[in-house]
Amino acid sequence: MFSKSEIRDALINYPLKEIMEKATCEKRKIFGNRILIRGIVEFSNHCSKNCLYCGIRAANINVKRYEMKEEEIFEVVKKACELKIKTVVLQSGELKRKKILKLGKIVEKIKGSFSLAITLSLGDLTKDEYKYLKECGADRYLLKFETSDEKLFEKLRPNTSLKERIKNIYTLKELGYEVGSGNIIGLPGSNLDTLINDLLLIKELELDMIGVGPFIPQRDTPLKDGKSPNIDITLKFLSLVRLLNPISHIPATTSFDALHPEGRILGLKSGANVVMMDITPPKYSKNYKIYNKKTEISYYKDLAEKMRKMTEMVEKSGNKLFFDIGASLKAQNPRLIF
Repeated sequence: MFSKSEIRDALINYPLKEIMEKATCEKRKIFGNRILIRGIVEFSNHCSKNCLYCGIRAANINVKRYEMKEEEIFEVVKKACELKIKTVVLQSGELKRKKILKLGKIVEKIKGSFSLAITLSLGDLTKDEYKYLKECGADRYLLKFETSDEKLFEKLRPNTSLKERIKNIYTLKELGYEVGSGNIIGLPGSNLDTLINDLLLIKELELDMIGVGPFIPQRDTPLKDGKSPNIDITLKFLSLVRLLNPISHIPATTSFDALHPEGRILGLKSGANVVMMDITPPKYSKNYKIYNKKTEISYYKDLAEKMRKMTEMVEKSGNKLFFDIGASLKAQNPRLIF
């Protein structure tokens, strides 16, 4: 399934159950039934950009802004390590330069204290800023391209360009990061051709990690009345991502649960091999409203209880939670993966 016509046929005509089974089979050839876990720390909801689909966009006056203190971030990472989580994702809106410098010191402290991998998700930065954070100890970077349609990208992300976004992805590769990217399925203004081109761009980028998820409207954005894609096309898309990228790490994200009560379980049955657990303190997490309907599992106050629920969810999908750093299979100097 590499040509546009083959992908189109799969999205329109291929039975969902069969394509999910094919994706699961492909995943198990590489990863078995082991599902890696990453802990996400949403350490700030300040953002300098005005993406039309995002609830923490700069123009949203209804969101309560916050920034976790260094010691709070460190304490959360410590708790994650106690739960045997080997990768943490530090995520925020797009930050100003002085905040980047501060974050670098936090990354240095974490890497000097714990044996784990650090993934950053901070949006577009300069090459010097990416380089600085890498030198501080960051291992991975997630920078989603959101859509392969240049005009739609510029409409939904004012004063930005898809070409610059793709350039930044290649800059991250050049600097030695393990790199993740992906799209938003069903963005208003997109169509079947957009999805096909999204899949082809994902493959072309040769990513270590691939993050895809459905569009979910957020009540305080210009796209508040937009409609989400149905769960079937979302799962088909995820399955095709796995079939086209057999050795990439692919999460079943929390956004799947906004489409279906067992959305992430279905995602794990569609080729995903990673789950993301929100470890942000609830007093902050409730204000990180990128989209409506955050999954209930995000709101357990006790991380140990949340881990138990995550374990149950993974086992319900026919898999086992696996605690490992989960290095890229594309890495130049690969460590032991499992």
